Amino acid sequence: MMVLNANSQEPGADPAGRKSSGGLTLNERLMLSLVRRHGGLPKAEIARMTGLSPQTASVTMRRLEDDQLLVRGERQRGRVGQPSTPLALNPDGVFALGLKVGRRSAELLLLNFVGTVRQVLREAYAWPSPEGIARFVAQGVPALTETLAPDLRGRIAGLGVAIPFELWLWGDIVGADMQAWRDTDLVHLLAEVQPYPVFVENDATAACGAELTFGQGADYPDFIYFFVGYFIGGGVVLNGTVYRGRTGNAGAVGSMPVRSPTQKWGQLINVASLFTLEQALKAAGEDPSRLWRTPDDWDDLGSVLDAWIAMAADNLAQAIAAACSVIDFSAAILDGAFPVAVRERLVAATRAAMGRLDLQGIVAPQIVEGTAGSMARAIGGASLPLFDSYLLDPKVTLKEPVR
Repeated sequence: MMVLNANSQEPGADPAGRKSSGGLTLNERLMLSLVRRHGGLPKAEIARMTGLSPQTASVTMRRLEDDQLLVRGERQRGRVGQPSTPLALNPDGVFALGLKVGRRSAELLLLNFVGTVRQVLREAYAWPSPEGIARFVAQGVPALTETLAPDLRGRIAGLGVAIPFELWLWGDIVGADMQAWRDTDLVHLLAEVQPYPVFVENDATAACGAELTFGQGADYPDFIYFFVGYFIGGGVVLNGTVYRGRTGNAGAVGSMPVRSPTQKWGQLINVASLFTLEQALKAAGEDPSRLWRTPDDWDDLGSVLDAWIAMAADNLAQAIAAACSVIDFSAAILDGAFPVAVRERLVAATRAAMGRLDLQGIVAPQIVEGTAGSMARAIGGASLPLFDSYLLDPKVTLKEPVR
């Protein structure tokens, strides 16, 4: 992950108005992370979970309340002991901007502290250019931030970008010359057109992080994640954290070898991507641009979509079985840049395809739907500044707080 602090705030200031050269302390970030994970906790429970003294926990929580990062819930009664008041993340405590740069469309959204998308802007194109993305961001950031009340605009933590790494390698498939991306410093480019710190992550990894942080991922400590975009990408989660591997390329599921019904070997990217659906629509005389212009409405795609779902499901099942022969995943989570109804059909078809495979020697994982859909990559991008300044990675131990 790359980061450039382009924030125009004075040195030492943070979006919550605190002035400390180090920002939030480790204990403050730990408490915010615990509260986020559990949805709300009373002070006594936080003290128990962190090992902090009740006094230290109380003082720290009060400070987070004063900073408006935490809010009090309703007082809980009817339990043993004194009534307790749970504390939860303040949805308006922090905001972040998320940008997805795709091969056919871009998406810019405003995310609040609990992962709710407040506003979103979309733009479709034949292919992305650095200048076009910079213009989209330059126009979109003010449009989104102006939807916030004036007293909340200073609480934007940064801009997180989800983009395929080495985007220029696929220009021949997109049908465009995208070599300009090879020499583009995206962090500095975007820092010049808007005032917030810029963070960059691979798009599929960002989508996986969004599912882990705000979606179904919290229910599965180990899972393999597939995101079907123009191409297919994914991620690996082990022990509750995204595993990036030795070179950062773990979860490159598009490169997994699969065998087609014609008994030819190829890669998953060639059969379970929206690029394949786009080509099939073109061959059928249909306009494929609706895939990117209206990602939530694919009514009447008919038999072309039916055939693509069947092919993608057969090959996804092969990839899931192969992955589970190496790591005993509890789940395979499938999501993509398509309508919810299409996701439901793809998951059901993949479950059926798994049932037709010889799975002797492995335990089939649960195959479940993701939750974020086409916005998963932008949501994952927006989570980057939140984790950079306010939250801890789930892998951080809760046993050794700073005293």
